[in-house]
Amino acid sequence: MKQRINYMKTNREVVKLMMGLEEYKKTTEIDSTLIELIKIRASQINGCAYCLDMHTKDARAMGETEQRIYCLSAWRESPFYSDSERAALELTEAVTAISANGVPDDLYEKVRLHFDEKQYIDLVTIIITINGWNRLAISAQNIPGHYKPVMEKK
Repeated sequence: MKQRINYMKTNREVVKLMMGLEEYKKTTEIDSTLIELIKIRASQINGCAYCLDMHTKDARAMGETEQRIYCLSAWRESPFYSDSERAALELTEAVTAISANGVPDDLYEKVRLHFDEKQYIDLVTIIITINGWNRLAISAQNIPGHYKPVMEKK
């Protein structure tokens, strides 16, 4: 594989806009480990190897267990996730594949059992952001394997 284009250098304005969304997530009350699980799950669905490499490394650096990372694509059949994480993961799947079924009312209600209105929008924004990064990375054909986690405080 060869990277098609380096969007980080080619279009700094787009990267600046996307980084603004990344910075926003730090202002939310959403747990940083859950944010990484969301990023991994969306990246699995989208088939983004670059983002999977990045966010699995970030999650492990934050103390996430390999067991939970390995079982994330089968979270429904795994006992390793809390009810609030399950609601957020189901929302991640719905928003990532929104053209299939939208976000049904029962899913909205399930998420709202664990997250308030602002947190719901924050979750959707986090999901939108990783889907955007996935699409950029896949379109540019970013090559996975070289990312090194940089720990930051939420």
